[in-house]
Amino acid sequence: MLKLFRYLKPYSWLLVAAVALLFLQSLSDLYLPTLMSDIVDKGIVQKDTGYIWSTGGWMLLIALGGTICSVIAMYLSSRIAIGFGRDLRGKVFHHVGNFTLREFDAVGTASLITRTTNDVQQMQQVLIMMLRMMISAPIMGIGGLIMAYNRDHILTWILAISLPVMGLTIWFIASKGMPYFKVMQKRIDKLNLVLREFLVGIRVVRAFNRDEHEKERFTGANWELTDTGIRVNKLMAFFMPAMMLIMNFTVIAVTWFAAKRIDIGEMQVGDMMAFVQYVFQIMFSFLMASFMFVMVPRAQASAIRINEVLAMEPEFDDPASPKSAKGQKGYVEFKDVSFRYPGAEQPVLSGITFKAEPGEVTAIIGGTGSGKSTLIQLIPRFYDVENGNVLVDGVDVREMTQEALRQKIGFVPQKAVLFTGTAADNIRFGKEDATDEEVRNAAATAQALDFIQEMEQGFDSMISQGGSNLSGGQKQRLSIARALVRKPEIYIFDDSFSALDYKTDARLRAALRHETGDATVLIVAQRVSTVVDADRIIVLEDGRVAGMGKHKELLSTCGVYREIVASQLSEEEIA
Repeated sequence: MLKLFRYLKPYSWLLVAAVALLFLQSLSDLYLPTLMSDIVDKGIVQKDTGYIWSTGGWMLLIALGGTICSVIAMYLSSRIAIGFGRDLRGKVFHHVGNFTLREFDAVGTASLITRTTNDVQQMQQVLIMMLRMMISAPIMGIGGLIMAYNRDHILTWILAISLPVMGLTIWFIASKGMPYFKVMQKRIDKLNLVLREFLVGIRVVRAFNRDEHEKERFTGANWELTDTGIRVNKLMAFFMPAMMLIMNFTVIAVTWFAAKRIDIGEMQVGDMMAFVQYVFQIMFSFLMASFMFVMVPRAQASAIRINEVLAMEPEFDDPASPKSAKGQKGYVEFKDVSFRYPGAEQPVLSGITFKAEPGEVTAIIGGTGSGKSTLIQLIPRFYDVENGNVLVDGVDVREMTQEALRQKIGFVPQKAVLFTGTAADNIRFGKEDATDEEVRNAAATAQALDFIQEMEQGFDSMISQGGSNLSGGQKQRLSIARALVRKPEIYIFDDSFSALDYKTDARLRAALRHETGDATVLIVAQRVSTVVDADRIIVLEDGRVAGMGKHKELLSTCGVYREIVASQLSEEEIA
């Protein structure tokens, strides 16, 4: 947890000011019982009204000063904690933004969201408590003991018995609670995961009448979290009564023994009143510390999870001495490429070799699980190859900066991803400074112009989260327009026409031929009709190249391709 507190450095002066003010407030609280004791013993007992008024005035001034210090310190503490939380969230977000897909796969989206929000919130809350309590508690505790000892060192022996008992109780609760807090954060992750999957896949859930199944999953995860919460609350339910019981026994013992000492003339009434107040201050300082011992383990569990993310280095980074592209722009080449996912026994791709040149359309086709999508994700370096080389413009992608590499690429993913904003905003995501004319042309080429114009506000119409107010085909066309507006050197379409009808698919491919011009186009597709006119078709089977060539050539040389064609086209269409 201490590692994360380095993010407090920008707030050093505010921190010093808050600590100083809390120190002054604690000193004022410690001095007030002494003044009250003097009023009783020197003013009331001796009937000195002037002394009562003058000392009472000092009490009011000191109390007012302590209150002012406390209010300002609380304000500064809140500013520090809120700023710390903001900076920590930003640090986690920006660090996660540099992750490769392997790190995302390893941690999981739901867990990353929880760590960025809930875990940071836990750290923020404990920081506020630390600034408010951990400064005051030691001063009040140690100072109260000194002041109480000065009043009556014999009664202080009662505290020598009760305080260790209270300390042991706090230690017991904290040691029992730490494992539960770790489990609780993991179960929050699980609950978020179940909820996210249900909300994202609501259409599939309802289509297969799996509502009850998903409700049972959520109920199960919810009950697991509830069960852990109940266990924690049981500890807390024992904790506070135990603390109050020890404190009340201590006060009773002090009052009883003090009364005995007053009877025999060894102690004055004012001293007893002051001593009792110091006992309360000491006990409350222990209570404040106990709250910290309860909160710190929970924050510690969150801190460990946050540190795990911050300590996780991306699998790859930009090279120290990047190379710039050379030769023809848009040239893509795979040289004996092999790749496997982490933990997988078998490679997904083996010995892949081919070239994709500018001005040509290279199509990739194959059965489910043949490695089509994995292959094209190696070009923008979403993953690194295990063996071989992926070259763009004659340079290995590992020797280029990721920004320079991806600046050359317009990527349309298999699942269309849209962002909350207008239709124009989503297209401009590919090129922030695109003019209205460029946005319109990209939409027209992507066959999206008609449905955008039919929307109530045209290009200014709002797209709901995830594009929930659009059909699958409309989302794909907007995603394609986003890539087109960028005018990249390399276009990658990962089965991006699957939701389009055949007429729209044909019109789009014809428009792309004209629009992409001298660019390199790579298309992953399931439909033979999408790839039939490609300059080069690569047929994948079990992660290997089963055939490569044009449509007619593959019909006579590649059995896998013939099977795919035969499954989709009639004999007349094949002929």
